[in-house]
Amino acid sequence: MAYLWSRLVVVPLIALSTAVCALISNVVALFDSSPPPQLRVAQAWAKSLVWIAGVKVEVEGLEHIDPKASYVFTSNHLSYMDTPVVLANIPAQFLFLAKEELFRIPFMGWHLKRAGHVPVPLENPRAALRTLGHAAKLLQAGRSTFIFPEGGRSATGQLDSFNDGAAFLAIRAQVPMVPVTLIGTREVLPMGSLTFHRGPVKVRIGQPIPTEGMTTRQRVELTATLRQKIVEMLG
Repeated sequence: MAYLWSRLVVVPLIALSTAVCALISNVVALFDSSPPPQLRVAQAWAKSLVWIAGVKVEVEGLEHIDPKASYVFTSNHLSYMDTPVVLANIPAQFLFLAKEELFRIPFMGWHLKRAGHVPVPLENPRAALRTLGHAAKLLQAGRSTFIFPEGGRSATGQLDSFNDGAAFLAIRAQVPMVPVTLIGTREVLPMGSLTFHRGPVKVRIGQPIPTEGMTTRQRVELTATLRQKIVEMLG
């Protein structure tokens, strides 16, 4: 039943929503090409995907964050549904660091550029480091970013080791890191599958971890602290 529902209803509607939002993004850009309107379009797209997939989201810990402040949000990564769930339910002006290749895709790439997201040249470590410096300046200017420090979806559902890039970025920008846990997205859309399952998802937002006064030499220590917080929040 879930297979037929996914193929006949969910996947076509997601494709339609993506196409419509891409068109709206391009129309909006004719009048205002600055990031805020583009981010509102992206949030509307994310909310439509969550609704289409039949996901009921419960958010805990919104009182821990100030929507007007800058943060580096970090989370466990379980499913392709993680990004829509986060984008639709956490009130922040998100800046995403994305693979350079995505910026070359028609419509998607145009939207990413207009929304002020940052292309990351993964094959060039020195250029990637410069990109982090650029992203730090955007954070200092009032944006927030969301990073999955595992570097990809967990194949087992268990928490993998963390890369220290998120901690490096937070320290460079001197903005707090916010631990987030996602529970249930793997059951909604398992890794390697296009079969959606209706169900509940929980988003837990933890207390921000300050980075003021820290140096980038402390990024490994900060990464370990962050991972432990997420382990505790997962219960």
